[in-house]
This record gives sequence, structure tokens and C-alpha cells, in this order.
Amino acid sequence: MWLRVYGGNPDWYLPKVRRLHSNRLQSTMKKFSAHSLSILFGLLGIAGFSLTLPATRLAVTELDPVFVGLGRALIAAAIGGMALLVSRAPQPMGMQWPRLCGTAIGVVIGFPLLSTWAMTTVPAAHGAVVIGLLPLATALFAAWLAGERPRPLFWTSTVIGSLTIALFSLASGGGTLHAGDLFLLGAVLAAGYGYAEGARLARELGAWQTISWALVISVPVLLFPALKTMPHNIASIGWQSLAGFAYVSVVSMFLAFVVWYKGLALGGIARIGQLQLLQPFLTIFAAAMLLHEQVSWAEVLAAVTVIVCVLVGRKAGVSHAVARPMLQPSHCQRLP
Repeated sequence: MWLRVYGGNPDWYLPKVRRLHSNRLQSTMKKFSAHSLSILFGLLGIAGFSLTLPATRLAVTELDPVFVGLGRALIAAAIGGMALLVSRAPQPMGMQWPRLCGTAIGVVIGFPLLSTWAMTTVPAAHGAVVIGLLPLATALFAAWLAGERPRPLFWTSTVIGSLTIALFSLASGGGTLHAGDLFLLGAVLAAGYGYAEGARLARELGAWQTISWALVISVPVLLFPALKTMPHNIASIGWQSLAGFAYVSVVSMFLAFVVWYKGLALGGIARIGQLQLLQPFLTIFAAAMLLHEQVSWAEVLAAVTVIVCVLVGRKAGVSHAVARPMLQPSHCQRLP
């Protein structure tokens, strides 16, 4: 065909053919690379978050729940603030500030505080299964905030996984929800909103910049209650509680968020957010290994069910409606 169209002159058409195939190959590789990176970042975030409940359970054995829930954000805020200053990161502008406040309310204050209170009343393995509702909450907020429209197969698999978790919670609680379950449900809603809004901001400000700014602007709210509940003699606290507090401060509150927001921004909030259904299985395993909690067959069955839902949901596509307008990084000003 090329010979007929271009008069049989291979010196003319062969470079164009090679260039066309090269462009197609580069485009395919870019798509594959972005998809693979989004899953990798998402899995790294889930791995970091999966130890949050067991580490919190260790921390609250000797530390005040309010101090564990809010004090960890102060440690992370110090890390994030230093990173912002050293890198001279762009400063948020306009409507990015109230959106950062919403993100902070969800993932800096709401989830840590509510999940910490829950860990004083329910085992980490139980809490892990309830936290498995996060993908549904994240997908709902992604549809509302980012204009994402998951396909029916995605919603079906996510709802089945979520119903499995809800039934498990009711069965293990004797048919009623305990206070710890209510705290966990509140934590799920707070985190779902914080994940979706934070992922949108990560596309504008950057992943680590988003969590850093959310932490920094929360300091005035966190400082007084954290200092008031701080132990008078840190040296008297056992190393296990301190290790748990250190983990949730550095990993759960900062490092895991950096890779998690990066994955959500690259691969889509709803689709990458569904990886959270893997978190109950990882957390149950960690609770058994670190806390020596007894894991029931019901917990294992529930975890396996939601993992199957993840595998099914991963095959479903996500379309995009017109999302709310977002500022680009070039519209941000630099720190003086």
C-alpha cells in the first residue's frame, strides 16, 4: 500500500512509517508505565497503612488515645514542614486552602482520632475488616469531587465486598454495632473524603506537598490537645508503645500518604482506591504476628472475599465526567 501511495520510493515513506510506529510504541509504553506505577504506589501506600491499627493498638496500651491520634500528626507536620521549607515548594493559592483544610479534617484529624478511640474497644483484626469499607467511601467521594464514573462491575464488586464487611461486623458483635464500630465507620467516612480531595490536590501541588501542607495547617488545632494529653514522663513508657507511636507518626501519617496520593493521582481515585480492600487481610496478618491476636475463620473468609472483589473490580473501567476545575502548579507562588 505504501509503495502505491508514495510512488514506490522507499526513501520517502520508510522514515515516516518508522516514526509512526515509534510514536505509537512510546505512547503505549507511557500508558503502561503510568498504570504500573500507579498500582505500585498504591500497593506501597496500602502496605504502610496496613500496620496502622496494630501499631495504634500497641501505642494506646500506655499512651492516651487523644495523644496518639493527634500527637502523631504533630510529628509528621514537623517532617512535612521541614521538607516544604528546604524544597521551597509552591505555596497553595485561592480555593486550594479550604480544600486542604477539608483534607486535613479527614485524614489528619478525623481518621486518626476516631480509629484510635476504636482501638481502645475492639481488636485490631476486627477493626481491619471494618476499615475495608474505605474503597466504597473513596469511590463515592471520587464520583462527587473528581467526576469519576466507575462502571457497574466496579460498583457491584465494591458493594459485595462492603456488605461482606458489614455482615462480619454485625455477626462478631452479636447482631449489634458496638461503639468501636461506630468510631470506625466515622473514620472510614473521614478518610474517604480526605483521600479523594487529597488526590485531586496531589495533581496540582504534588503528592508529598499535599500531605505536608495539610499537616502544617493543622498544627494550631492539634497543639493544645496533644500537649495536654502528653505523658509527663516519656521514659516510663514501654518501648512497644513508643515504637507503635513512632510508626503511626512517621509511616502512617506521612510516608504512606506520599506514595498513596501519588498512586491515586496517577491511576484514578476510585480504581486505585479499591486496592484498600486488600488492607484487611494484611492488617489481620500483622495483628496475629505482632499482637498475637486470635484470628477466626470468619475473619479470614471475610478477608478472602474482599480480595476476590478487588480482583473482579480491577477489570472494570472508570470513565470521567467533567471534574471541577483545578489550578495548575504554575499558578502557585513560591515561598519567599
